[in-house]
Amino acid sequence: MSRLQMAKLALHRPRNLAALIDMYEGNYFRLMRLVPELDQMRGTLVSRVQGSLDLYLTVLERFPYTSTIALTYRFDDPDGPIAEPNVRVCIYHDVKAVDVISHSSRRLRLVRPWRRGHMPELERKWRLNRFLQKWLGFCLRQGHLFLRCTAIPVDSLPGGSLVGVDPRALQLAGDGEGRSRPGPGGFVTAPDGSNPWGE
Repeated sequence: MSRLQMAKLALHRPRNLAALIDMYEGNYFRLMRLVPELDQMRGTLVSRVQGSLDLYLTVLERFPYTSTIALTYRFDDPDGPIAEPNVRVCIYHDVKAVDVISHSSRRLRLVRPWRRGHMPELERKWRLNRFLQKWLGFCLRQGHLFLRCTAIPVDSLPGGSLVGVDPRALQLAGDGEGRSRPGPGGFVTAPDGSNPWGE
């Protein structure tokens, strides 16, 4: 069977829990190819490849069995930097699986109502993790790789490449349009102007 035929079959395979778990596991191995030394990474790092956008990785949380990271590109805007697609990912080290916790995008999609025989949460998880699957493959094909010897800590970039954005800014979309923007002091503010961390 050719690769094209296999790709077509993968697109039309049933969206059930077993297939979603397979996607979680496949994304884990893609992510480990992108960040093979994840257990040694701290803070926000940048992978630079000539001819492509800088890819930002922020290690948000680390526990014995799970880690939470954010992956994004950074776009300059007159109102401040925009982190997009701003994917927040939970990594389950013990079962070797990855799940997308949140994702911001300029295109907002309406939540479909529940109908008999349809599972909106499964569909939502499928779309988020399918996006991660495609994006990780794209990043790997471009040559992105986070190693201690190649990844650049954001603090060491000239002018602090994220221009005062707190790393927690990469984990919350705050302007109602699915884009993260820093608030006062470099912290992300919620759409009503409050600080979600109570600081």
